[in-house]
Amino acid sequence: MKVRIFADAARASRAVARLVARQLEVHPVSVLGLPTGRTSVAVYKELVRIGPDFSRARTFNLDEFVGLPAQNRRSFHAFMDRHLLCRVNIPAGHVHFLDGAAVDLDAECARFERAIAAAGGMDLLVLGIGANGHIGFNEPGTTLFARTAYTFLSRPYATSTSFADAAAPTWRTRAAVLLKRIRTGAFGRSSAL
Repeated sequence: MKVRIFADAARASRAVARLVARQLEVHPVSVLGLPTGRTSVAVYKELVRIGPDFSRARTFNLDEFVGLPAQNRRSFHAFMDRHLLCRVNIPAGHVHFLDGAAVDLDAECARFERAIAAAGGMDLLVLGIGANGHIGFNEPGTTLFARTAYTFLSRPYATSTSFADAAAPTWRTRAAVLLKRIRTGAFGRSSAL
């Protein structure tokens, strides 16, 4: 494992954005796993600024709040639209999310895993580390190799969101077994426990 320490979050964000841009330059048909949350906002701003070609890439977002449709401004789908997807040249059909409004959550988890597998797995997965140590909503003490499932957020994370229910259900994914490279980031005191 290689660990890089940056002087500040801005430098770390630029490095992550360059890593994603380089991945797209070397392998334009890359399958990317992309995060949400405040750690990723600066990364996406930098990606928009440097302008890599997303036209042949495919993306999978690994988390979504259960019960929120994609059009809800608090959904992670809406977050990604605001911060990245509407600002780069990725075709809508190349973007994949869990359906937060799905009636059958187990079937939705299975569908999402099949879509990742059908894409050949992820070439690069970028994840933030949350204040309580969660990675991609895999709460501390859970395995990264579990099946994709819905789970409840721990109180420290849930109360830091604008989502009203402190125990808001969300997804966790077994993406770690469906990828080729992973990069995680912890920016700021609240993520560096």
